[in-house]
Amino acid sequence: MVEKIMNCTVKEEWIDYNGHLNDAEYARIFSLAVEELMIKIGIDELFRKEHSYSIFTLETHLSYLAEADQGEKLDIDLQLLDHDSKRMHVFFLMRNREGDLVATSEQMLMGMDMKEGRPGEFPESIYKQIETIAEKQKDMPTPKQAGRTIGIRRR
Repeated sequence: MVEKIMNCTVKEEWIDYNGHLNDAEYARIFSLAVEELMIKIGIDELFRKEHSYSIFTLETHLSYLAEADQGEKLDIDLQLLDHDSKRMHVFFLMRNREGDLVATSEQMLMGMDMKEGRPGEFPESIYKQIETIAEKQKDMPTPKQAGRTIGIRRR
């Protein structure tokens, strides 16, 4: 089962000249979802200050599947595809209130030791939270948008 991460409402200032959610705003929403994931696993503002530890995004791949309009309510869910002692391979799903998939964001996240300015293993309490999510999702199928590459298909 996917993890509920957050919900939001499409703001007027996020609408582009085509009359729907601007492509950059999809990225903003998924970035906010990373922050919510961090809080969910225990990396809140106090933790970051006390432990000089954070998470950085190393790579992201967005798939735009449907338009979102001003005032539309969106739900963001998470599927943890893989993890190790420093990294999480995550997949966010953005759905409208009807449950239709609007966009996805596949990301590689890295734990960072902010004192050293380099990758650092997840603290034990954080790793346990990640493991809990992984255990709940271990039998989920990989989403069809995961692992996609960009290219022009030739016949």
